[in-house]
Amino acid sequence: MQQQIVRPWRREKKTMTKPSEEYIRIAAVFEAAKGSIVLITGFGLLLFIHKDLHLVSEQIVRHLHLNPARHYPTIFIDVIDHITDPQLFVLALSAFLYAVVRLVEAYGLWYHRRWAEWFGFLTGGMYIPVEIYELVRGVTAIKLTIFIVNLMVVSLLGTELQRSRK
Repeated sequence: MQQQIVRPWRREKKTMTKPSEEYIRIAAVFEAAKGSIVLITGFGLLLFIHKDLHLVSEQIVRHLHLNPARHYPTIFIDVIDHITDPQLFVLALSAFLYAVVRLVEAYGLWYHRRWAEWFGFLTGGMYIPVEIYELVRGVTAIKLTIFIVNLMVVSLLGTELQRSRK
């Protein structure tokens, strides 16, 4: 007699309705995009190891048509000037780890894993108080868009988690 292996972290697909499945997949694509962008950025940081960052920062300021002698461009150039190669490596490594977390979450959401829904709900929910604080400090289109998208994703995941409990 053969026993079936019980995997409580998996969920049957039939518990999801068609619209919520599509929305969860959209959230998965969103998380994968965030992870991919951060991964590319991390690899980009590695390109600056053993480079003259002062020269690079001045080129960025000039490319943006900013006056390097003004206050904020000077601060930017000074900060970049003090970044060391080990610090760049740690930033790139941190970007890689963050990207892995986002891509694993995207995988879990795409395949409707309950752990990924919980993870997305909790990590997305952590940002809501910060986003509200930023909106109180001053409303901009970018801040409002980020808040609304995050609130929609957290609401979707929370609704799906509650629906799956029944």
